[in-house]
Amino acid sequence: MYKIYIVLCCFFGFQIGNAQEVKGKLIDAKKNPIEGAYVLNVQSEKHTHSNELGYFKLEGNAIGDTLRIGALGYEKLNVIIENLSSSQRISIQLKEQSFELDEIVIRPTLNGLNVISAIDLKTTPVKSSQELLQKVPGLIIGQHAGGGKAEQLFLRGFDIDHGTDIAIAVDGMPVNMVSHAHGQGYADLHFVIPETLDNIDFGKGPYYANKGNFATAAYVDFKTKDHIDQSIVRYEVGDFGWNRALGMFNLVNSDTDNAYIATEYTQFDGAFDSPQNFSRLNLFGKYSTKLKDASRLSITASHFTSTWDASGQIPQRAVDNGSISRFGSIDDTEGGTTSRTNINASIVKIIDDQTFVKSNVFYSNYNFELYSNFTFFLEDPENGDQIKQKENRDIFGFNSELQKNMTWGVADVVLKTGIGFRTDNSNDIELSHTLNRKTTLENIQLGDVKETNSFAYASLDYNLDKWTINPGLRLDYFNFQYTDDLQEQYTNTAENKAFLAPKLNVLYSSSQNLQFFLKSGIGFHSNDTRVVVAATEEETLPAAYGTDFGALWRPTPKVFLNATAWYLYLEQEFVYVGDAGIVEPSGKTERFGVDFGVRYQLTDWLFFNTDLTLTKARSLEEASGEDYIPLAPDFTMAGGLSVLDLGRFSGGIKYRFIDDRPANEDNSIIAEGYFVTDLNVDYKVSKNLGIGFAIENLLDTEWNETQFATTSRLQNETAPVEEIHFIPGTPLFIKGSLTYTF
Repeated sequence: MYKIYIVLCCFFGFQIGNAQEVKGKLIDAKKNPIEGAYVLNVQSEKHTHSNELGYFKLEGNAIGDTLRIGALGYEKLNVIIENLSSSQRISIQLKEQSFELDEIVIRPTLNGLNVISAIDLKTTPVKSSQELLQKVPGLIIGQHAGGGKAEQLFLRGFDIDHGTDIAIAVDGMPVNMVSHAHGQGYADLHFVIPETLDNIDFGKGPYYANKGNFATAAYVDFKTKDHIDQSIVRYEVGDFGWNRALGMFNLVNSDTDNAYIATEYTQFDGAFDSPQNFSRLNLFGKYSTKLKDASRLSITASHFTSTWDASGQIPQRAVDNGSISRFGSIDDTEGGTTSRTNINASIVKIIDDQTFVKSNVFYSNYNFELYSNFTFFLEDPENGDQIKQKENRDIFGFNSELQKNMTWGVADVVLKTGIGFRTDNSNDIELSHTLNRKTTLENIQLGDVKETNSFAYASLDYNLDKWTINPGLRLDYFNFQYTDDLQEQYTNTAENKAFLAPKLNVLYSSSQNLQFFLKSGIGFHSNDTRVVVAATEEETLPAAYGTDFGALWRPTPKVFLNATAWYLYLEQEFVYVGDAGIVEPSGKTERFGVDFGVRYQLTDWLFFNTDLTLTKARSLEEASGEDYIPLAPDFTMAGGLSVLDLGRFSGGIKYRFIDDRPANEDNSIIAEGYFVTDLNVDYKVSKNLGIGFAIENLLDTEWNETQFATTSRLQNETAPVEEIHFIPGTPLFIKGSLTYTF
């Protein structure tokens, strides 16, 4: 018995000594970390994923075991374990390959849906600034002024206007403008050059502890490239005066340091009878370096400026009676100018193998001046109702998050905790009644806004076998200040408000091909500072209560499905009407619906995708039949077919559809839906030279891009009329391009 005991001790001692953890780092050819790769021990069937730094740790290994490693866009790799030294981290380089849907692995993370945007960016790269937000499944946009103003957004039964219920950021820098001259949450993404985009992180609902103001319907975070493989020069020309020139140039390209600059210039007249005279200039530069301890530092700087004229929203009756065409105008003196300059420094500091801190500090200077006329001669029969909205803004901010991987018993735990602040100093926010863009007839609002939002949050990913439990808590504190320059005496009114938002999410990963999730949480959207300090009855930080239940499923290697049933309740919904300087409250609202998406790789080179949403949106404080939420879509679809790499050809056809929707509360006025398709084809003439063409609105559909129920009066009318006012969508529109890489 003694000898048997000795043998068993030696055996189990050998097994314990040889069943140890493996630490590794996954990198690409440029030695950049690969996040989200799947690492599987073939023998033990234990698995893990690489984190944001490319690091992974896997327990229960023995010498001679095989690790199978896969990541989207990279060749699968088998690695035999030769050393189990706990102090040694192996570095594994993966080789890029053409897109294969069977490389998808559903990660047990709260933002697992991000795999959809990763797929879509691989199969249909973004080619215009208007396409940026349309990479979020279920999000539909409408352009107000041919690229001059921020787009109108539709998602999950919301007419989000320009950003009231969606939080948007680029490289950790917020895009939304609080207390904006044109409307709360205004988010203009046109300072982003599409070709600099690397990936998109998005999430629907108020379930994310690191997201605060405006993150009720969703959040979207864009990340720009740290480096480019080749320099690019591109020129595009098309119908309606379309011209676009792009240049992206490598300045430094080494294993430790990368720097590039990009510039874009765009001109467009549009199909309107009065040319838009639209022009936009973008400049962007980024420098990234790897520090000695493998930490990463990046600095970006960008500037954009845009000017345009606009024909405005036209009344349907003026088109019907033949006084103007669909592309005509009642007042073609609308238009404006805007600009934004950004500086953003980011660092990912490695503390140890399981701990890192990522931080960024940013500054933006923003200018905006817009002339509009929505009601024509309703208020001023002699001069017309043109208004000017103007502001100059400085934004300062800081974000920092600590992420630490730990082991609690048999469970893996990831702790994320962060702090930050944002201060907006907006000078001379103005709403005025003007004439011909030159004469100010009356100041309606004029003053200075200072708004500061500081916050702290913490969340925990508790991973036990197939379950992931994610509780979170976020605290936001606001200071609102407004100086009214129209008062005879100096007045600086202020208010302070705080908001505590708990979150709780549960994931069940049945396998690497199937995941169920139940998400729940409370979020908020803030009100305009000028309304807050006026001590009205409107809520300062009305809460949003939401829940999602759904699944991610890959039933076959070439098919990926996602489905979600969801519900969202808002304590108070409001529309800040910057055009009139007032807030229109609509009380408590609820929305519920279903999101569904499919990605299908039919062949090595042909890829299909589509997303659809079904939604019911209603006000809870109005009688039945008068409880519709204006412009809230109840059915949308978007998708297409993409040719990935067929010899020298690539391209695709895509579509978007939005159903008829109510334009007012009793559904007596309808905003007409539309179905629009676009086609693009690219051909590589040689290794460095490519040509392409695109056709927008391939079927030459007559469609209205934006629509509103508006009460207006024309100059020859004695009484006002409420009806649809619209901006027509562009008819069939052909563009060609020439691209040279070097």
